[in-house]
Amino acid sequence: MHTATRVTLARLPSGVPIETTIHRYGAGDGPTCYVQAAQHGREINGTDCCRRLHERLTGDAAGSTATDSDGPLAGDIDGTLIVVPVADPLTFDRVSYTTPEPIDSAAPNMNRCWPGDPAGTIHERMAARLWAEAGDADAIVDLHTGSPEMLTHTVYLRGDDASRRLAEAFGTDLLLAEAAGDEADTEWDERNFGGKLRVAATREGIPSITPELGSNKQLDDEAIQAGLDGLFGVFRHLGLLADDPDPWDGVRARNHLGRVRAADSGLFVPDAAVELGSEVDAGETFGTVSDPATYEPLQTVTADRAGVVYSIAREATVTAGQTLVGIAERLDG
Repeated sequence: MHTATRVTLARLPSGVPIETTIHRYGAGDGPTCYVQAAQHGREINGTDCCRRLHERLTGDAAGSTATDSDGPLAGDIDGTLIVVPVADPLTFDRVSYTTPEPIDSAAPNMNRCWPGDPAGTIHERMAARLWAEAGDADAIVDLHTGSPEMLTHTVYLRGDDASRRLAEAFGTDLLLAEAAGDEADTEWDERNFGGKLRVAATREGIPSITPELGSNKQLDDEAIQAGLDGLFGVFRHLGLLADDPDPWDGVRARNHLGRVRAADSGLFVPDAAVELGSEVDAGETFGTVSDPATYEPLQTVTADRAGVVYSIAREATVTAGQTLVGIAERLDG
């Protein structure tokens, strides 16, 4: 069974409604899983992942290469699956990460104001309307898209075993545990990470994950396929689909700690040997930042810790303080 409902999330000052579509699949007494994409409008691979999921579940593959053997049909879903392919139409239409200040100056980033407020700002009202769908789910998958310079990974709230198991079922090779409360660094408070959907939901007892697929602003078939495979792993883990997810054997690491930043502005030339996913030791060299006019070397970029390289700046012009390399520091167990 499949239904698609057009809903109003909020209204613009002119009275024009901000609308999106909510899809529901399956029926019965099984678990409920909530999946959404495009909270940030330039992160579109999750949206196409939802489209391909729809084709698999309904058999409606017109104009695509999907076949009946590619996955289950809606009748195979033992429970309820709720899918919102465009969670934030405002940023989607602008291919942007946040909204312009005139639209929502108080909460320009929708993923900082969950579970929302039905009497709040535009983004807070939008989040509250979607929370009415997500808040009763047994698990939440919030699909995001990292940059082309970032390794595909899945983020979960550190210390929450149910969310960690959900992340393992999604199946990316790298899992990043994001700390909260007293265990968090100052970046948590400064960026209001407590208002992320994943964090708010986990604190309400709903296991939640944020997969970061690759290549924002463009559709990347490999990233979309990774997202689709990951969703099926989650559905099997929850019991929405028969069988168990594939065993996970990857790396768990800490998020937002190992950021090697530019000490000065200039041109960053990474070493040819630096690759996403590579293991590094503290002190290893990544490249050089130089003055483009005088050719003077300004910084030898080195690892401040051991771990896994999960992001590399590929745009050569960098400014002081910009992240050049992200290192995921391994967690034991």
